[in-house]
Amino acid sequence: MLENIGIFDSHAHYEDKKFDEDREELLASMSSFGVKKIVNVGSDLLTSVKSVELANRYDFVYAAVGVHPEECGGMTENELVAIRNLAAKEKVVAIGEIGLDYYWPEPEHEIQKIWFEKQLFMAGELGMPVIIHSRDAAKDTMDIIKKHYENLPERRGVIHCYSGSAEMAQEYVNMGFFIGVGGVVTFKNSNKLKGVVEKIDISNILIETDCPYMAPVPNRGKRNDSSMLIYVADMIAQIKGMTKEDVIRITHENALRMYGLS
Repeated sequence: MLENIGIFDSHAHYEDKKFDEDREELLASMSSFGVKKIVNVGSDLLTSVKSVELANRYDFVYAAVGVHPEECGGMTENELVAIRNLAAKEKVVAIGEIGLDYYWPEPEHEIQKIWFEKQLFMAGELGMPVIIHSRDAAKDTMDIIKKHYENLPERRGVIHCYSGSAEMAQEYVNMGFFIGVGGVVTFKNSNKLKGVVEKIDISNILIETDCPYMAPVPNRGKRNDSSMLIYVADMIAQIKGMTKEDVIRITHENALRMYGLS
C-alpha cells in the first residue's frame, strides 16, 4: 500500500558531508522505502548550489535555496542576488531555510533580522513559499512574519522543525503556514510537540527529516534519512487516531500543495 501512497520528505540535507560515502546508493534506495519526493534545503550559497545540483540529478528531488540564520553573519548583497538567480532554476520550489536562531550569540540578532527580512521580501517578489527556521526566537520570528506574510504567496510556507506552543502554531496556520514535524515527535520528552500535533489539523502538517539530524526513535542519535519518516508518520497517526497510511497520504498532498507540485 505504501508504494502507492508515497512519503514526501519536505526538508532534507543530503548535500551534507555525512552522506558523502553513500549518497548515491542511499538516494537510489528511497523508492524501496516508499519515499516518493524529497525537498533538499540549502543553508548557505554553497549548499543551495549543491541542492539544485541534487535536484537536477534525481527526478524525485527538489531544491530550496536560502541562507540559514547561523550562516548570515558575513552575508552580502551579491550572495542575495546569487540566491535569487538560483531560485529561478526549474526545480527550485522554495526560499529556505531562512529565519532566526538565538541559541548561539552569533551572528548578532539584528544582523539575523536584516537578512531574514531581505529573504522574506525576495520570496514575496518571486511568489515562492518560505521554509522558516526559528530556535529560541519565537516572538521575533512571529513579529517579522506578521510584517511580511501578506506579501507572500497563498501557499506561504512552513515553520520547520516546529518547537513553539500549540496556540502559536494555530496562529501560523491561520496565516496560511504549515507546521513541520520531524523525529522529535517520537522522543519521550516531546509532550509539547505532541500537543501541537494533537491540536493542529492534519491538513496543516508536513513531515520532515532534517536529515542527517534528528533521527526518530528507535534510531535516535544515528544518522537520519528519509526512510525513517515512517516512524514519524506512525507517531502522528497514534496521536491523531488515524492510520499511518492516511498520515502519509495527507502530508504528501499537503507538501505538493505548499511546494506547488501538482
